[in-house]
Amino acid sequence: MDILHRVGIKSPPGEVYKALSTREGLAAWWNNNTQGDGKVGGVLQFRSDAGGLDMKVLELHPSERVLWQVVDGPAEWMDTKISWDLRQDGEYCIVLFKHQGWKEPVEFMHHCSTKWAIFMMSLKSFLENGKGAPAPNDIKIDNWD
Repeated sequence: MDILHRVGIKSPPGEVYKALSTREGLAAWWNNNTQGDGKVGGVLQFRSDAGGLDMKVLELHPSERVLWQVVDGPAEWMDTKISWDLRQDGEYCIVLFKHQGWKEPVEFMHHCSTKWAIFMMSLKSFLENGKGAPAPNDIKIDNWD
């Protein structure tokens, strides 16, 4: 089972890629406490009051694709993979997001699907307007975040 989202962003694929593949970019739209090594084989760490996530960088294809594997975090996320595939379509960079490999569609998956959508909109806002809403300043949707 996978979480899937498609977002069009009025930004060149190279800029979208930079926001997905650098600590500074990720801190601007996903989690303002982003640390670690963003190179292939490195591990990015995202920390919040709710805990932390560690992502091993598996693939980086400039302006085309970013792929991570979850190596530490919630049990439901362990060994899942997170990818962004990018392509230009007119004035938009189309971002195809996938959080793949969930073992079962538990309630937490429903929560995470909504949160990923919120963060994809934060990515769009960051790239189009210069201001994202990374955690902890993201939209809170329930008592789990």
